[in-house]
Amino acid sequence: MKIRTASLLLKFRFIAILCCIAVAQPKSKAATPKPAAAQAGAQKQVRALFLSDIHFEPFHDPGKAQQLVAAPVSQWKTILASPASYDAPARFASLQQICHARGEDASFPLYESSLQAIKTAVPDAKFITVSGDLISHSFNCKYKILFPQSTHAEYKAFVEKTIEFVLAQLRAALPAAPVYAAFGNNDADCGDYTLNPNSDFLTQTGISISASFPAALQKETEHTFSAGGYYSAPLPAPLEHTRLLVLDNVFMSKNYAMCSGKPDPSGANAQIAWLKQQLAEARERKEKVWVMGHIPPGVDPYSTARRFRNVCSGAEPEMFLSSDDLANTLAEFGDVIQLALFGHTHMDEMRYLKPAEGAASSRGVAIKLIPSISPVNGNTPSFTVAAIDAPSATLADYQVFAASNLTGVNASWKEEYDYAHAYREPDFSAQSLATLVKGFAADSTASTPASDAYLRDYYVRDRSLELRPFWPEYVCAMADYSIESYKSCRCGGPKP
Repeated sequence: MKIRTASLLLKFRFIAILCCIAVAQPKSKAATPKPAAAQAGAQKQVRALFLSDIHFEPFHDPGKAQQLVAAPVSQWKTILASPASYDAPARFASLQQICHARGEDASFPLYESSLQAIKTAVPDAKFITVSGDLISHSFNCKYKILFPQSTHAEYKAFVEKTIEFVLAQLRAALPAAPVYAAFGNNDADCGDYTLNPNSDFLTQTGISISASFPAALQKETEHTFSAGGYYSAPLPAPLEHTRLLVLDNVFMSKNYAMCSGKPDPSGANAQIAWLKQQLAEARERKEKVWVMGHIPPGVDPYSTARRFRNVCSGAEPEMFLSSDDLANTLAEFGDVIQLALFGHTHMDEMRYLKPAEGAASSRGVAIKLIPSISPVNGNTPSFTVAAIDAPSATLADYQVFAASNLTGVNASWKEEYDYAHAYREPDFSAQSLATLVKGFAADSTASTPASDAYLRDYYVRDRSLELRPFWPEYVCAMADYSIESYKSCRCGGPKP
């Protein structure tokens, strides 16, 4: 009983920390030089900006909401930058309480602070990726409280304007860099995880998504985005023969429903069919491919622990998606896919998708989960600056930059860590990930420098002491994406 009680206390402590608000000490950084291979390859590299889970909060000052509804997006920045309403904190706190919000998302000051830091950190970015969730949590609830008599059409228009504003501000910060954005589960006109394919909402927001694309690509993107929130775009020079496939995989989520509230697999099926076709064509053309979505495939180790799923006693782990279709498709095309980007967890994570049996390549797929701008979980707001080897389209290195506070007010942004420094790998490729994950699996106590670095950097505020007891759960989730393989990893037995 004492052992059981201690285990439960550890789990409760883990849950509280991940949802929590406690203040952590800044991380210490090693001043070790980059590997020689990374230094030698730097001349062939280009830089890019990776963002995720911005979760912009337009209701942070509820007194300005009516002005935002009435004004065009071009006037939003002026409205949001004006002095705050006298009762803004109290009214926003009331909204948060009524809507059962678990934390605060990115206010205008925080988003502006992040954009200023981005301009300083990566002014030469060749492109920008945003792996979903542009708007805040509980968006529908807050809007309805402030505008109880509004119609669905009026609500939809406000969601569309908010998305347009977030993208417009990002493009204004780095006007030379094309922005490739995916939608997340919050980016919908019927509520969280609730969206119709072939909808007017997707048609209208597709115009914002593709606003800065060349004319031909803009037309093609608007067509596919209106069907299901997905599109294909060539990555800019000097990356050659490299294509980005963007998904809206809320349709694949186990929580997904149409606006009617009914589940419907047709949106997910159509998107998987499109993805397979795009990857097969890329293979024939000998193109390199990046894939980006919002919700990662595989096991959700945080929810599995929070819900006390004892997988070794027969319980199933919590899964991010309703099936393994996406993971299986990506694994089948490891010879084509150089990198996959996701978000959703708000944490800084890596995954290695093992190659499918009989696949054309045995190298698997490297997956990077991008940490969030939003501090809603108590995590420090962050963005990722990527160094990409142009000839191979491989992610060679990256640095995560984090804010000094959660509000953005008078915040400074500094490098949190550097991948090459932390892990001593030549790149973030499938081969390097396979090596890292193998090392993690052999280190059950998380005592090696690489394991310690992962735990320290995962939260973008050091929570390594609280996470360490759950290290085996997280390691298994890195590479074992099916229920069966995850159970085998956690509980022993033959490996698939």
